[in-house]
Amino acid sequence: MMMNSSMMQQPGKKLQQGMTFLSLVVVIVIGSFFAVLAMKLVPSYIEYFTVKKALTRLAHDPEFKNMSKSQILEAFNKTTTIDNITSIDGKDLSFLRDESGKTVVSVDYQVVVPLVANVSVLLDFEASTDNAR
Repeated sequence: MMMNSSMMQQPGKKLQQGMTFLSLVVVIVIGSFFAVLAMKLVPSYIEYFTVKKALTRLAHDPEFKNMSKSQILEAFNKTTTIDNITSIDGKDLSFLRDESGKTVVSVDYQVVVPLVANVSVLLDFEASTDNAR
């Protein structure tokens, strides 16, 4: 009768299966790194989407096309206060006219997120009422 390799093992010894302790530690360290990265970056993205929502709300206001620059700034500043937007305020807005003569309000800003020691991440954001229509 022919014996295969699994039958030739010494009695009492099993084949090892699973992860070693070192590989488990490596997986935990890598997972922790990405978790910390997400916890530091997600608030900036949430604020960016809040800025986009504020500009969209402003663009869909029926009075938007008749608003002066100061009225737009006042409305945006009220929104930044209510929505707790801290990265920008009304002075960061840019006002342009498109080809059809409509007012386009846009904002470009950067957020620096410190990670560890002297390592930081620079995030560039751009939002506009032109994209909101």
